[in-house]
Order: sequence, then structure tokens, then C-alpha cells
Amino acid sequence: MIEKFNGIFYLILFIIHFIGFGMYSYQMIIGNQKFRAKFEIDETAATIMRMTGAIFLGSFLMAIYIMFVRPNGVEGTWAFFNLIFVQNICVLIVNTYSLKIDKTGIKNNSNEAIIAPLVFTILSAVLIYGLSDKIYI
Repeated sequence: MIEKFNGIFYLILFIIHFIGFGMYSYQMIIGNQKFRAKFEIDETAATIMRMTGAIFLGSFLMAIYIMFVRPNGVEGTWAFFNLIFVQNICVLIVNTYSLKIDKTGIKNNSNEAIIAPLVFTILSAVLIYGLSDKIYI
């Protein structure tokens, strides 16, 4: 498995990135009430939060498939990695705008909504760079 990821470093980054996705998926779908309380979000947002969590869940499940089931591992998976990168950067831009510029409905000044997508964006960019010889086959 390590050789499919060009070494232990990229395998660990892949695992960290998608464990993060799995955690956010869980928090937004199953731990919705606690997540809403943490960020002071009204209960009327529960459905849309679960929808967002489902998107995280789909990416998490695809990562599990690539890691454990897919015979060639990451080979030829450029579309998946690029989609993840684009999603991460879009979330980073939108959240930065929402928290720092627009501020509509902001009750909690936590920067987690900016820091988490920034970390995910950096991780996905490093993964694309480090796995480019395999994913672009």
C-alpha cells in the first residue's frame, strides 16, 4: 500500500486529509446538534448541514475505496484529487468571505471555518503534487 502512495509521507497525508473529512461528515450528519451548538447555528440549518455532510461522506467513502479496494490505488484518479482540491479552495474562499467580509448571521467568531479548509486545501495540493506521477496516468 505504501508504494501505491509514493511512500509513507503521502500515505499519511492522505489518511490525515480524509480522516478530517470523515470527522466533519460525522459531525454534520450524526453529531449535528452538538456541531450547531458549537457554532451557535439555528436548528433550521440542520437539513442543509446534513446535505453538506453527505458531500464530505461521499468523498470520504471514495477515499476508502481508493485506499483499500481499488486494485491500482491512486493510479488514474486525477479527477477525484482535482475535485477535492477545487472543493477545498471554494470552501476556503466562501468561508473567508462569509466570516471576514459579509458577516451576515455570524454569532461565533471562530476561525475554524477558515483554518480547516485552508489545511485541507494545502494537504490536497501537496497530495496532487506528490502523487502526480501516478494520478495523471
